[in-house]
Amino acid sequence: MTEQIQIPQGVPRVRYIGTGSQTEFTYPFPIFETADLEVYLGAALQATGFAVDGAGATAGGSVFFATAPANGTTVTLTRRVPIERVSDFLESGPLPASSLNAEFDRLTACLQQVAGDQEAMLRYPETDLPASAELPGRTIRANRLLAFDTDGNPTASLPDNTDAQIGFLPGGAGATARPVRDKLADLVSIKDFGAIGDGVVDDTVAIQAALTAHDAVLVPAGRYRITNTITVGYGQALAGLGSASILQADGDAFDAIRLPDGYATVKALRIENGLAGIRLFGGTGPCVQNALVDLVLWQPTYGIVLDGYTQTARPCYWNNIVRVLVARPSVHGVWLTKSGAGDSPNANKFQGVRVYSLSAPISGSGFFVEHGKYNNAFVDCEANLSTDAVACFRLGPDTDKNLIVNLACETLGGVPNVQIDAGSVETSIINLFSASAGPAIHDLSGGQYTAVNAGYPTKNRLTATRITDLTVEALRYDTEFIDLPAGGLFQPDLSSSVYLVSGYNGAVEVRLPAAGDANGHAVTIKKTDATAHPITITEAGGAGPDGRAVALGNRYDFITVVSNGAAWWISAGNVLPGNASYFEGGSLFQPDLTQSLYLVSAYGGAVECRLPSPSAAHAVGRTVSIKKSDSSGNAVTVTAASGTGPDNEAIPLTAYGHAVTVMSNGGAWYILGRNP
Repeated sequence: MTEQIQIPQGVPRVRYIGTGSQTEFTYPFPIFETADLEVYLGAALQATGFAVDGAGATAGGSVFFATAPANGTTVTLTRRVPIERVSDFLESGPLPASSLNAEFDRLTACLQQVAGDQEAMLRYPETDLPASAELPGRTIRANRLLAFDTDGNPTASLPDNTDAQIGFLPGGAGATARPVRDKLADLVSIKDFGAIGDGVVDDTVAIQAALTAHDAVLVPAGRYRITNTITVGYGQALAGLGSASILQADGDAFDAIRLPDGYATVKALRIENGLAGIRLFGGTGPCVQNALVDLVLWQPTYGIVLDGYTQTARPCYWNNIVRVLVARPSVHGVWLTKSGAGDSPNANKFQGVRVYSLSAPISGSGFFVEHGKYNNAFVDCEANLSTDAVACFRLGPDTDKNLIVNLACETLGGVPNVQIDAGSVETSIINLFSASAGPAIHDLSGGQYTAVNAGYPTKNRLTATRITDLTVEALRYDTEFIDLPAGGLFQPDLSSSVYLVSGYNGAVEVRLPAAGDANGHAVTIKKTDATAHPITITEAGGAGPDGRAVALGNRYDFITVVSNGAAWWISAGNVLPGNASYFEGGSLFQPDLTQSLYLVSAYGGAVECRLPSPSAAHAVGRTVSIKKSDSSGNAVTVTAASGTGPDNEAIPLTAYGHAVTVMSNGGAWYILGRNP
């Protein structure tokens, strides 16, 4: 040492928190030698990896690490000198001040060291005056707890001593003090059986051990990795703290959780992966009255599976699934099935269950009731799926009397909202929100369902529907009577099926809306009065029924028209005006029989008017008139494609106005009228 050091007041210890980049740490107290400084990283005493300078300096020095301590690591620097005396002062020898100072410096450093050690000890306060600070003897304290008597002196107590156990008293009138041990035993945690919850350690054995020993088990917050199925048995409860409590299955080779019996509860958990997130089936007993509540099932192959399994005596009935989210299932979100000879899952209740693809592919359906009879109920459920799904909600062929209330369905593609397979019977659907572009109800069952307010914005849109036996006790048409004060224009809004129109006060134009605005509408218009005022049917911005305006001239005349979105077409009527066609040019005219009157000109030369064979499909039952329309001497001769012509002869029309009216009965053409 080049100068005498000073020993300042204070405990020779300093602590730092590493940043991950800091390599130099100072100590603000003196040390005599480098070996007097102890260096700790965390709780570990270090022997290498650092260098110390400043030994012998009153102000202290620094420690230099070769590698910076990791971020968050506690760095402790403390002085620790041997408590020993290895030198003596000589009799009548020289006694320099430096020797005395050095000796006193070491003694002071040792005292500071002892004082620092005492700061970390349990000790009586300065104001306490215990009668004794001695522990009871070894034989007395063996296998006992350290306690204190009524004077505050140390004593030994048995572990089962009632006084040692009582320690919990809840607030409120009537509360009773209980042993802390009993209080802690009210709720068992999987961590009590060794579960770690870091997402790395396999916690399967710890979780199952807790369920083997106790009927009610808590899953604290954490990510618990499992490598095999967790079984929740009869009457047991496995509950977490919501989405903070995660059971993470290793892949999809096994079910994450199984309930093979009844009266069990699984609630407030997030369950990730797994072949099935949760599977319910009658294995060790009837699978009845189980409850799945407040769960998130993330990325399973199948979200929730209810399986009728192998024995009818152990059915899958009366289970309750409430407020469950199944996110990103790869096949089905909820699946009711039967893997063996057991009964189908029946009378199970689903409320607030949501299946959400989150744009991930799904090869099955949001809800698939493949097997399920008698009062499975789905209330306030939702399926929001990617476009490759089979259906948002599907009922398979082995289903009967299932109830669906307030179902919401949504995709970006043409996925059916609800699909009912052939064989399904008596499905009831109430209030269906169908936001998929597919059919609201894709019915393959032949109408074996009932629906109320089902299919917003399109109600009960069916495809390829056939009714083979319809019994109607009362079929009613909404009818309006129209009697304009002075005739004129009437524009029906198509809110009625039949319009009875009077022309008593003047001619009436009934102007239908444009066909493009009335796709699928059918309407009947009938004239009710005997006046000469016509009822003329036209179209707004269009040509009218069958491409023309139609006039109803006599009382009781009517037409029925239907729109296909492109035009209005006449589908029925009585005493409709006939259509006429005019032919001029050429020596052969073959009428197509689409008109009731053909005016034929032979001005340019003789014309053969050849009727089709009377047995032709478009000729049977037809009545048609052929009239010569020119004054030349050229004849119009009426013949037929088979035979010679009407009444077995060719009929010549030789003068202006000559005409013949004929009809086919399918075997021949017959003359109904002739001029001359």
